[in-house]
Amino acid sequence: MTNRYFGTARREILPWLPQTCERVLEVGCGTGATLAAIRETKPVSYALGVEPDESSANLAKANFDHVITSFVEDAPIEANAQAESLDLILCLDVLEHLVDPWATVKRLTPLLKTGGRMIVSLPNIRNWKFIRGLFFKGSFRYTDAGLLDRTHLRFFVRETAIELIECGGLKLVDCVDAKDYSPFEFRKILMTLTAGGMSDLLAKQYIIVADKK
Repeated sequence: MTNRYFGTARREILPWLPQTCERVLEVGCGTGATLAAIRETKPVSYALGVEPDESSANLAKANFDHVITSFVEDAPIEANAQAESLDLILCLDVLEHLVDPWATVKRLTPLLKTGGRMIVSLPNIRNWKFIRGLFFKGSFRYTDAGLLDRTHLRFFVRETAIELIECGGLKLVDCVDAKDYSPFEFRKILMTLTAGGMSDLLAKQYIIVADKK
C-alpha cells in the first residue's frame, strides 16, 4: 500500500493541466511519478517537490530539480519559488491530512503567475458507502487507507472542497469526480439516468481545478 500510495502517477489530472507547465510545485510529490507523467506531455523547465517521507523524497530527486524533505507547513517553499513564478501547483491527496489546509492554500496561491493553475484532489465524505455505514450501522471506523484513512484530519464535500481551493483568491474552473467511468458501468448509467443528480453520492474523490485570474 505504501509503495502504491507514494509511487502511483495521478494521470487523471493530465487533462486538466494548463497550457504552460514550465514551472511546477508538487506538494506531497511521493516518488515523483506524477511529475514524470506530466513531463511526457509538457515541457517542464523547473520542478519543486515537497515530500515528508524521506525514502520517497530521495527517489523523487530523479524527476525534480529540487525536493524539500519536510511537511508542507515547515517547508521553505518561498526560498525556492518566488511569488508569481509558478504555472502549476499540485496538492493531490494532501490537504485532508493537514490541521489547517486553508492556511496552506492561502500561502501557496501567491506563488502562482496570473493564469497559473492549482489542482487539488480531495476525498468526498458524502460518498454513499460512508453514508450507508454511518446511517445503518453507526460505523465511523478509521482504516489504513481510503476515505477514512486514519491520517485524515479534515473531511470535505463538493461545496467545501471548492471553498477550500478558492479561499486564497483563485477562481474555480471545475470540480469533477476523479474516476472516469466507462459508458456501460452501472455508476455511469445511474448518473446519466439522474442527469448527474447522483454524482455527489457516487464520487469517492474530487479533482478540483482553479486558476489565478
